[in-house]
Amino acid sequence: MNDAVGGKEEVSALARGLALLRVIGMASAPIGNRELADTTGIPKATVSRLTATLVSAGYLRQSQDSERFSLGPALLDMSSRYLRQFDLRTVARPHLAALSESAGVSVHMGVRDELDMLIIDSVRPRSMVISSRIEVGTRMTIATSAAGRAYLAALPAQDQAELLAQIRAESGESWSAVEPSLMAGLDEYVRLGYCGSFGEWNPHIHAIAFALQGPRGERYSVSCAGPAYLLPKDTMVARIAPLLLETAQRLAGEAGTSNQE
Repeated sequence: MNDAVGGKEEVSALARGLALLRVIGMASAPIGNRELADTTGIPKATVSRLTATLVSAGYLRQSQDSERFSLGPALLDMSSRYLRQFDLRTVARPHLAALSESAGVSVHMGVRDELDMLIIDSVRPRSMVISSRIEVGTRMTIATSAAGRAYLAALPAQDQAELLAQIRAESGESWSAVEPSLMAGLDEYVRLGYCGSFGEWNPHIHAIAFALQGPRGERYSVSCAGPAYLLPKDTMVARIAPLLLETAQRLAGEAGTSNQE
């Protein structure tokens, strides 16, 4: 009995520690124990013990002369190891770079993380002075981003239905506002081979995207994005979409992958 209880306590502590890491990682500046406790609902005394443990392990870094924390170097090492798992990045990057240069836009590769797409690679054209400012590690909601909609649209029917149900539950009362454009994006992918998001994920960014399946079944999104005032919807559709679709076909052929289910 004691072992079972102890096991549950250890799992609870791990979950709480991970919750702290997520909040700190999403914060725009170092964050203190009191704010962490208020944000997560974890008692401040427990937060203090957890942050001390995470600092000693290198997962957090404590600001000098203060009780405020940011992510530590151990997470950078883990992130690098995580990214090295994606063998398709090596195959895809020359194609993403060529697309970026020919289209004159930033190109991003993403993977799903819960109800977001997490950017794992980002390429900018040499000639572009102003970019979309989407970096590796940026999170984009599946429901409103071109990358997320393309990922969702390319899923097998059952997986798509399950993810839609999760998005609906998470959206709550805002689902009625989210649903029309999201469902239109799924139809758009069937008709055109890509999804768009024109100021919906971010009012200043226009993007189009396709989905890609790797040789081991792993799924990605590839998106072109840029400032809305430089890339109106008509330009994205008429000039950049054909280049995006050509890249999708090249990647599918070279890597033995698919962009359609």
